[in-house]
Amino acid sequence: MQLAKITMDDSVLKHMGYDFVQIKQHQTVGQSLASIRDNPTIGHVLYFYVVDDEGRLSGVVPTRRLLLSGLETPIDEIMIRKVITIPETATVLDACELFTLHRLLAFPIVDAKRRMVGIVDVGLYTEGRRELEEMQRSDDLFQLIGVHLAESQQANPVVAFRSRFPWLICNIVGGILAAFISGIFEAELQRVVALALFVPVVLGLAESVSIQSVSLTLQVLHGKTPSLPQLWNRLKRELFTGMLLGAVSAALVAVVSIVWLHNYRVALCLWIGIAGGMTVSAMIGVAMPNFLRMLRRNPQVAAGPIALALSDMLTLLVYFSLARIVT
Repeated sequence: MQLAKITMDDSVLKHMGYDFVQIKQHQTVGQSLASIRDNPTIGHVLYFYVVDDEGRLSGVVPTRRLLLSGLETPIDEIMIRKVITIPETATVLDACELFTLHRLLAFPIVDAKRRMVGIVDVGLYTEGRRELEEMQRSDDLFQLIGVHLAESQQANPVVAFRSRFPWLICNIVGGILAAFISGIFEAELQRVVALALFVPVVLGLAESVSIQSVSLTLQVLHGKTPSLPQLWNRLKRELFTGMLLGAVSAALVAVVSIVWLHNYRVALCLWIGIAGGMTVSAMIGVAMPNFLRMLRRNPQVAAGPIALALSDMLTLLVYFSLARIVT
């Protein structure tokens, strides 16, 4: 099957083939083989699809099973009744996910009445995989900062501005609130100037782990709406991952501060503050895409900017609150 240029949002109908073989459920193996010989197909036959008297898909027979069964064997006895189908409303992304999950060579495409309208074979996945992966990597990178790749390439500056500016507001508001938080703890900063020296690394580590979590969560979601038990399990796993990442990263920074400044109180503040901030940021990075998906919003566009803003504010709050106690 010759593939047109692939995009993830394409309708699967654009890439389907029509070279499929249908056999009747009430036939025997011998009758089915005779029917296939009388009506040969020009394409590769991967599966034989079984339909009832009304043309609705009721099963599938692999080629090996059909050829090795006795001629008098009813098709109804050798067919696989549980058929994984693709609705005609599906996209290329939906089809690729099924190929990844089920490792089949082809899937039937059915209408609302479960009648076959075509098939999509593994060529859609294998031949288009490189292009799809490149597109996804590029688009995910832009979406993490709140921009669609297609919109960012608009020739009209006004259109580009409208697509990019709304999510910059989120970062502006987050930055202003972070500045207010720093002002609240001005006395601690004046008393221990070293705390200010490490603010960039504290925020940098928190933002990095937050974006990592957002990116990985978007790959897991792939357009699906999570359930509350799934979200809870993901948060628990990310809690321990964030704690490990935070503890090790914070320990390295704390050691540097001891060697450089010889101030153990600052080192303690850095160790606990960075570890706590990275743990919280990792949780935010997982929670935000899931919450947005539950609210039927697009997490690919909004999750990155919101997670970064929240990570900055909460990390500074943890860091400076600890500084107030320790120093």
